[in-house]
Amino acid sequence: MPLAPSENCGEEKINIMLFKLKTRFRSWALRRQRNDDGTVTLTQRRIYILPTRQGFALAFVLLLMLLGDINYNLSLGYVLTFLLAMIAVMSMLHAFRNLAQLQVRAGHVEPVFATEPARFVYHFHNISKLDRYQINLNDMHGNSTVFDVAANGYKEVILNIPSTRRGWLTTGRVALYTHFPLGLFHAWSYLHFDTRCLVYPKPITDAPLPSGKTPNGAGKSAIAGDEDFSGLRKYVAGDALQRIAWKVFAREQGLQVKQFSNPLGDELWLDYSAATGSNEEEKLACMARWVLKAEAQELRYGLRLPDGELPANLGTAHRDECLSSIALFNLPLKTEP
Repeated sequence: MPLAPSENCGEEKINIMLFKLKTRFRSWALRRQRNDDGTVTLTQRRIYILPTRQGFALAFVLLLMLLGDINYNLSLGYVLTFLLAMIAVMSMLHAFRNLAQLQVRAGHVEPVFATEPARFVYHFHNISKLDRYQINLNDMHGNSTVFDVAANGYKEVILNIPSTRRGWLTTGRVALYTHFPLGLFHAWSYLHFDTRCLVYPKPITDAPLPSGKTPNGAGKSAIAGDEDFSGLRKYVAGDALQRIAWKVFAREQGLQVKQFSNPLGDELWLDYSAATGSNEEEKLACMARWVLKAEAQELRYGLRLPDGELPANLGTAHRDECLSSIALFNLPLKTEP
């Protein structure tokens, strides 16, 4: 039968009251815990525990059983009631021990393009002789992952969070919780590492590279001409792969890069004013595609934005620097790490 209007109103008031209590408790818990840095050990001060709905239901049933035992003076009823109560208490202890003394630290987060999931990495170390089961890691938006950690073991856990727009993406506070072993208690702890993921603009499907000299210097075609070999130097991170002296490396003489007396033809300039698009985001998406295409074609290219420019270069480090400049263009300073 459908609930009467008065019953619906009463249920709604109870839900509102529970929501307010939960919000106040969360605010209190977050105020007493500062931002985390380095390796965090989950001590008893950081772990909270409350009964789940199943736990409250069991407590209610045990109360009814106790009242029946008292009323009818049932000796075996007392034994069963207190046995179930002891099992519940032991379940609470195991739920707490499932998190206690775990060590957690945040890992490096690689940049992604918008609409790709950002992979936030957490490293868990279990320094005890107890296996840890059914541990959940989730953020405030419902993104979660479940994992186990073996005794004296290590576990790398990845929390995937969807990215929707360019700029810095943060996790905020994440919750680490467990219902192990019987689902009667909810034990949890909050983690707040200052980890961020840089989100690049999603490149448009295709955009021809700018070619030819323009009045505003928007771009030039990069022409690979003949070059005079002038020697070798040690490899530096970001150097183009086609310049590595692989034969020298095969002779076990280290990783070295070829040097030439003349640069590679003309430089290609990727200029914001020449990008196609009806608004800022579309222009930046076009420039992101330009950067990827220029790098794939091994062209020397520079980046020109209204707030500055990057000199022409080539290599993975230069590509990442260009994409970072595009991703952070015209964003408030507060979004920077």
